[in-house]
Amino acid sequence: MPFRQFRAPVAACLITLALAACSSDKDEMPYVERPPEKIFDEAEANMRSENYKTAAKLFDEVERQHPYSQWATKAQLRAAYAHYEDLKYDDAILALDRFIQLHPGSPEVAYAYYLRALCYYEQITDVRRDQRMTRRSLDALAEVVRRFPDTPYARDARLKIDLTNDHLAGKEMEVGRFYLKQGQHTAAIGRFRTVVEQYQTTSHVPEALHRLVEAYLALGVVEEAKTAAAVLGHNYPGSDWYVDSYALLVDANVRPARDEKSWISKAWNSLF
Repeated sequence: MPFRQFRAPVAACLITLALAACSSDKDEMPYVERPPEKIFDEAEANMRSENYKTAAKLFDEVERQHPYSQWATKAQLRAAYAHYEDLKYDDAILALDRFIQLHPGSPEVAYAYYLRALCYYEQITDVRRDQRMTRRSLDALAEVVRRFPDTPYARDARLKIDLTNDHLAGKEMEVGRFYLKQGQHTAAIGRFRTVVEQYQTTSHVPEALHRLVEAYLALGVVEEAKTAAAVLGHNYPGSDWYVDSYALLVDANVRPARDEKSWISKAWNSLF
């Protein structure tokens, strides 16, 4: 009787294990030994047909069957690219890290670093979300520029660094505006100063300077407000942000600072 009670559950477990084994077998490509160039060509055909998952498996098969051939090295990089095209960024990054570790002197290593940076870059989320991936992207792009400064990859990486910095500055502005609306002026000032100090070449600097004027006036720190407005007026004289800052100073019965280069230089330095 005890045996009959437990026989059904045992059978069910065996069936589950068998199904799992079948599933695993389906995911794994059957081993049929072929010349490396034949497997590689088949993988490339799948790439052209946008069957990226199959292509990646075939490129891996090249290395599995012919690990010491020149085709294996090519296949490693192509497998990473197949994962990238398939939007499997984690798999692509793992493959690229492995390629870089195994082939640091390869003529293709600059491309490997660049493709890895793209994997991070294309995962950047909007400014309302966590920016961890944005910072990883910035680090990876900077590494491309540092290691391979005279390559086309570095030229493109520099452009993407500017965009990435603009994105990070946008995150600081988003948080700063929130603090400003909540009346947390000191916290807001910290965020806007970060934009002015760390992201000077981004499109967010004019607004950051204006928001500093706004926050300083709210705290009654008039001289700091005048300083921020003077820097804004000198660097972005025709911007709407300067017009708004000037109006804020006038409304507060504060005389805007003179737009003289020597004074502006002192005002800029006083921000840091």
